Amino acid sequence: MEQEVLKGTTTVGMICTDGIVLASERRATMGHFIASREAKKVYQISDTTGLTIAGTVGDAQQIVRAMTVESKLYEMRRKEPVTIKGLSTMLSNMLNSVRGYGVQLLIGGVDKNGPSLYSIDALGGTIEETRAVSTGSGSPIAYGVLEDNYKEGMTVDEGAQLAIRALHNAMKRDSASGDAISVVKITDGKFIRMEDEDVNEYRKTLN
Repeated sequence: MEQEVLKGTTTVGMICTDGIVLASERRATMGHFIASREAKKVYQISDTTGLTIAGTVGDAQQIVRAMTVESKLYEMRRKEPVTIKGLSTMLSNMLNSVRGYGVQLLIGGVDKNGPSLYSIDALGGTIEETRAVSTGSGSPIAYGVLEDNYKEGMTVDEGAQLAIRALHNAMKRDSASGDAISVVKITDGKFIRMEDEDVNEYRKTLN
C-alpha cells in the first residue's frame, strides 16, 4: 500500500511599503487524517528572507535546508547578501534540475532593491508578485479576502492583519487548513515572528 504523504496548506505573501508579510496556518494532513496541528510552514532563509511552503512537507524541508546553506555560502564568498531575485533563481534552478517535488513556494524579503516577493511552482516556474498572493488548497478562499481588502501603500502591520483575516477565512472552508496561524514580518534588517497571543487577539475580532 502506498504510504500517505504529509502535506501542508494554506500560505499568504504580501508586498508592503516597508517590507514583506509571509503567513500560513499550521495544519498538516495525511489524506483525511490531521497529522499535525503545529506544522511549520514559514521558514527563515537569511536575516531578511523568508520562505513559505504548501504541499509535501518532506520535500519542502529539504528545499529549505538547501536554500539556507546556499544563501550563507553566497554571502561568505561575495561578502554581501544574495538578492531575493537571486535566491528565487537558485530555487527555480533547483526545482528544474530535480523533478518531482510536490510543492508551491513563496520566497520574499528585503534587500538592497527593497521588498520583493516571488511565487514558484513545483517545476520551477517563477512569478514576481507585486501585490498579494496565496498558495495551497485554501488559496481560492484566501484570494477572495485579499482581492477585496489589499490596498497599495499598506504597512507590514496592516498587511499582517490582512494575512490573518485571509487565513482565518480559508480555515473555515478548507479541511486541509486549520488550527493556529504563523505570521512573519520582514523589514529592512529585521525578521519578526508575531507572537501567538497577538495573532489570536486579532482573530477574536473577526467573524
